[in-house]
Amino acid sequence: QVQLVESGGGFVQAGGSLRLSCAASGSIFSRNVMGWYRQAPGKQRELVAACTSWGSTNYADSVKGRFTISRDNAKNTVYLQMNSLKPEDTAVYYCNVDWVDDTERYRNYWGQGTQVTVSS
Repeated sequence: QVQLVESGGGFVQAGGSLRLSCAASGSIFSRNVMGWYRQAPGKQRELVAACTSWGSTNYADSVKGRFTISRDNAKNTVYLQMNSLKPEDTAVYYCNVDWVDDTERYRNYWGQGTQVTVSS
């Protein structure tokens, strides 16, 4: 049983900053990937940034240089620092964790999402 709870979304002016947090609880495999995805109206859910438990990160080209993902493995918490926000960043942001366990079974869990709205 795994639960992910996002927080930190809200309204911000273009050029502003916002910090998202996602706290994961439950039985989570130590080797995992936590990430942030977003979905704007009428669009597919897309990867924003991901961070592995072993230290690698990955960013969408559209947010490179503006967003920073980080995590606290001890707390199973992932953060997304969003700077220089643009109206096109407006979306519901979802936290995700996934892993392959010792029996090679894939697990994937999602949070409920937090709304980020960037005004012009």
